[in-house]
Amino acid sequence: MSRGNIFWGIVLLLGGVLLLLDNLGYFGNIEVWTLIWPLFLIALGVWLLIGAALRRNIKSEHVVIPLEGAQSARLRFQHGAGRIILSSSASSANLMEGDFGGGLDVSKRQSGSLLEVKMKMSGSIFPFDWSPGQSLDWVFGLNQDIPLTLELETGASDNTLDLTALQVSEITLKSGASSTKLTLPANAGRTRVSIEAGAASVKITVPEGVAARIRSKGGLSSINVNQQRFIKSGDLYQSVDYDTARNQADIDVQMGVGSVEVR
Repeated sequence: MSRGNIFWGIVLLLGGVLLLLDNLGYFGNIEVWTLIWPLFLIALGVWLLIGAALRRNIKSEHVVIPLEGAQSARLRFQHGAGRIILSSSASSANLMEGDFGGGLDVSKRQSGSLLEVKMKMSGSIFPFDWSPGQSLDWVFGLNQDIPLTLELETGASDNTLDLTALQVSEITLKSGASSTKLTLPANAGRTRVSIEAGAASVKITVPEGVAARIRSKGGLSSINVNQQRFIKSGDLYQSVDYDTARNQADIDVQMGVGSVEVR
């Protein structure tokens, strides 16, 4: 049984006890439903304190995913609170290798030459994956020799994503309250970048020799783009040679509150 299920089991058990006592007349004129919300908050607070204590015992798991003849890969990462450091450090025989705080649940499927991999935190400590005990570090590398499609979903996280040497054709990042430093591929042809964030800071580095087109939308977000490289036209920033460049980055950022920097 996952610890998230344990949490909800405790909440339901205590709620059931309250309703039973109410039916037996122990609460008199007190409306028992008014106690449910305070009960939930108390249980939440206790669970967060438990999570903080559990964090001291979190261990790291070394994970290796062999390439097994695949010629391209699609990877999906589901991460809660913590830190992600991604690079191109995997060996030529492996799709991915690295260390994952708290362990990792992996599912994979190969269809022809395409290897699809889904990865998420192992044995969630808290149902929403943002308990202090669930602040986990993922430090891993990917194979730099095959085309990759990446999808990352994170919570409150600090992300350093160095794709410089990777052949990433598409990356999608969905995050909550986060800080992300993203370096795009230097020689991957066309790369599509989609970022959806809540309260976030996003810094994107476009390598020299890569042309880019940048769109940013946000309620209370600010954008700072190097306009010596990327000329502004309305809400769009674009390299002069974008249409003819060998290596292109198409960047779309949607953010609630925060800042976007592209250089």
